[in-house]
Amino acid sequence: MRLPRSEHTSRPWRIHELTRDFRVEDVWALPTPGDRGDFPALVRGATALETSESASRTVRALFALRWKLGEIFGWDEEDAGVGGRVATLRDRLPPDLRGTAPEAGSSLPFEPLYLLEDEYAAEIANRTVHGVMHLGWVPRPEGGYRGQMAVLVKRNGPFGAAYMSVIAPFRYLIVYPTMIREIEREWPQRLAQHQGAG
Repeated sequence: MRLPRSEHTSRPWRIHELTRDFRVEDVWALPTPGDRGDFPALVRGATALETSESASRTVRALFALRWKLGEIFGWDEEDAGVGGRVATLRDRLPPDLRGTAPEAGSSLPFEPLYLLEDEYAAEIANRTVHGVMHLGWVPRPEGGYRGQMAVLVKRNGPFGAAYMSVIAPFRYLIVYPTMIREIEREWPQRLAQHQGAG
């Protein structure tokens, strides 16, 4: 379920220290109920995401098209990314957050920034945007916790703004709803593995 931006901005997340010049693009509630210590299961699931293995043919096709367009137009070249076109947000990390990030484990080109007991952030950059995926672990009114995902973006000029406008319907109508359904379907197994390992 999509949430108002205030569901992210009103919480005392550490990501706010790093992204004052970013815009909160989306906030989503994730169907991942659990207990206080179950956040690592969500992070492992998110960082293991493989777009090429989505159950949705449409999602697989959209990502394949995006990567092909990036290849043709040079959107994703090394000099367009983190450490090239933009400085990494790791340079903004305070001492207590440095060295907390897990290794990247997904086909998505996100670079982990930090991991806490209830918060995870990773960044991505190309010729369109500098973006951050933020995961949080928030209390549920009925008890326990659930995941929450926010996407923060710094657009690369008029081109980046146009790009985000063009892809918005695909994100809201196809990509996010499908990915969230897949997270929901896989969550019981991921949660059981995490709790069994603990």
